[in-house]
Amino acid sequence: MPFGLGGPELLIVLAVFLIVFGVGRLPEVGGALGRSIREFRENVQANSDDEKKH
Repeated sequence: MPFGLGGPELLIVLAVFLIVFGVGRLPEVGGALGRSIREFRENVQANSDDEKKH
């Protein structure tokens, strides 16, 4: 597991996430998180490509 998180730890994180954001906003927050991760990966890849050119 990433960051040394196992099953019980992930369940605790999920429970806290649901308490903070609520079930109704879960799709909205998940979509925003997915977009952020995708944008981060694209920027890292572009930066890596730029460094290879120099």
